[in-house]
Amino acid sequence: MYELVVEKTFAGAHNLRGYDGDCEKLHGHNWKVEVTLKSEKLDGLGMVVDFKIVKKTLEEILSRFDHSYLNELEEFNRKNPTTENVSKIIYDNFSEKLPPEIFIAKVKTWESENCAASYFV
Repeated sequence: MYELVVEKTFAGAHNLRGYDGDCEKLHGHNWKVEVTLKSEKLDGLGMVVDFKIVKKTLEEILSRFDHSYLNELEEFNRKNPTTENVSKIIYDNFSEKLPPEIFIAKVKTWESENCAASYFV
């Protein structure tokens, strides 16, 4: 099995509705997203997939989040923009863009240097 990891960042604000504490107030993060892809096979060049394709795909997905108030995005109309939910939405969006022989092993999202949440199947 081969594994490929790409990281990208975005800046975004949110607040956690119904949370009893400071995170209920509007605040922002410089988020880091780490996507791990896996495949049993390599392409003709000896790659799982070209890094530039993975980076471009992740940039496209994160562009919706970058410099935005996450609570106003459609994805967070009914659920809180927690780090866990951000990871799941990125996972779902990225999965739709992959060929069947490549799958996402994990999406890990860091909201700070010391705090992260992952989504994987």
